[in-house]
This record gives sequence, structure tokens and C-alpha cells, in this order.
Amino acid sequence: MAGRVAVHELGLDGDVQVNKKHHGGEGQAVYAYAQEDADWWVAELDRELPAGRFGENLSTAGLDLRTALIGERWSVGTALLAVTSWRTPCANFARFWDVPDLVKRFAAHGATGAYLRVVEAGDVGAGDDIEVIARPDHGITVGTAFRIVMTEKSRLPELTPALRYMPVKDQAVLAGKIEKRLAARTSPVRGRCNP
Repeated sequence: MAGRVAVHELGLDGDVQVNKKHHGGEGQAVYAYAQEDADWWVAELDRELPAGRFGENLSTAGLDLRTALIGERWSVGTALLAVTSWRTPCANFARFWDVPDLVKRFAAHGATGAYLRVVEAGDVGAGDDIEVIARPDHGITVGTAFRIVMTEKSRLPELTPALRYMPVKDQAVLAGKIEKRLAARTSPVRGRCNP
């Protein structure tokens, strides 16, 4: 059990979220980022990026997080986690890295990592396998959801079947945006006749 870290309902032992309004909570208890995507940024920026530089508290390897389905469940160590959402890049991230256009570049690259909910507490350690043990059938991936929210807002209603798997704090906001988008689609189009 040496090198094990306890995973609780709201995150990993010793992990602290500075801005709890936008980070952490039940649907963002764990943040996973793929080592392959971190390596892409090392090459892109031509600099070393130590572990944790993305804000991740779980680094993955061999798992494309862009294709993870919202709501899929992972067995990691003795913990059970569920994918809830993507990470939206912010200006603080750009300042932290001292890369002024990072938000734009991060969004364009689309490798956002994945936020996870703790379904069952346990512990994790370096080298633990990540086993995807259940996948919902809605087909909404982290990458697709991120693109919809960031640049393809006309597609917001497509997120409806995945909404219940997302962080509770985001569900009402997204449901409201989806409802507005659907209302706009069904509103009658009116014009004037000029004889």
C-alpha cells in the first residue's frame, strides 16, 4: 500500500482547489489529464511541464480522454470514478503558464482532460490500471461536449442525454441553455408582407 493516496467523495487526500466556485465539488472531485496530451504540449511549447502543471491530480496513459463518454465509469485502484465533464480553459491557466494565447490554443487543440465524480471512495497509486467498466449509450464524448459548448452552440440540445451525468452545479445552467436553444428552434418565424 506504499504510495497510495486516499480518494474521498470530494477528491484526493491533500488536494486543494483554490477557486471552489469553478473547480472541485462533487462532479469535479478528480481531474484527469492524459500524459500523451501533456507530451504534446511539451513539444508545442518547447519546455518541460512537470506533473500537475495542468491542474491534474490523476495522470493517465494509454487512454484518449477526448473519447471518454460523459458518464462512463472507471475502476482505478480501489476507487470507482465517473467521467462528468471537460475542463474549460481559463485566463488563470494562461497566466500560470505565462503563455498569453494559451486559452485559444488549448481550446483549438481540444485535449481538455476529464473531470470525474467519486462514485465509491478508495485509494489510488502510480501504476494502477484504469479499467473502463461501464459506458452509457448516449455517445456524447468529452471532446464532443467541449466542442459543442465552446464553438458549436447550435448543437447544445444534443447534450440532453448526457446532462444527468454532469456536475450537479452545471446541470441547471446547461439545461437552461438547452431549453433556450430548443425554444428558438420552435418559435414561429414572422415577417411582413409588402404588397
